[in-house]
Amino acid sequence: MAAASDAPKPKTSPKSIKFLFGGLAGLSAGLLRQATYTTTRLGIYTVLFEKMTKADGTPPNFFMKALIGMTAGATGAFVGTPAEVALIRMTADGRLPVDQRRGYTNVFNALVRITREEGVTTLWRGCIPTMARAVVVNAAQLASYSQSKQALLDTGYFGDDILCHFCASMISGLVTTAASMPVDIVKTRIQNMRMIDGKPEYKNGLDVLVKVVRSEGFFSLWKGFTPYYARLGPHTVLTFIFLEQMNKFYKIYFLDS
Repeated sequence: MAAASDAPKPKTSPKSIKFLFGGLAGLSAGLLRQATYTTTRLGIYTVLFEKMTKADGTPPNFFMKALIGMTAGATGAFVGTPAEVALIRMTADGRLPVDQRRGYTNVFNALVRITREEGVTTLWRGCIPTMARAVVVNAAQLASYSQSKQALLDTGYFGDDILCHFCASMISGLVTTAASMPVDIVKTRIQNMRMIDGKPEYKNGLDVLVKVVRSEGFFSLWKGFTPYYARLGPHTVLTFIFLEQMNKFYKIYFLDS
């Protein structure tokens, strides 16, 4: 009978290690993206929303909310595009052949190397589709949240509390998922496209949509809707709940002091 110490020890699969570290590869880029894009868009939306609110407290109408959301989203996307480019490249790196991998160690290494090797304008590659996505996402997310919250409060069954914020943000997440998935596909594929025979893989965003629909089908634009919503829904909930609480404390301790 073999001793316990002689028993074969379970080996860690190289694929498991690759999966673990591949999931963490873009963490620094993801954090920088949130620190630039999200804070910019939410800050601008909050300021513009308050500016457009009438003296008697009447909020702007839905179309004005959507316009404010578009403005905030486009500005935030422009600020956050460099981190977005780094994030997409870092998370896609593990799926490339070994000789094509870029091997960025962190987001700052990625930004410096992209600037040095490909020029500073490369940091804003895909900026237009990124801003287009942000316009759609923020018009859908911010406007639908404000409108849903207002509708819930008007029913008389909700107060301006966390339950109301939770329900409104879940509705907002559903609307945002449906609206943003097609433009998200365009943005991601353009930012991660390769050069084929010295020419870019896609000409523009419309070319991406045409090729995706032609080769994968129209409804492939919403492929993975459920997991996308499962990610975006909680993200939207946490974003708006924290935003509402921060605005509440800001008004109490700074504006009313």
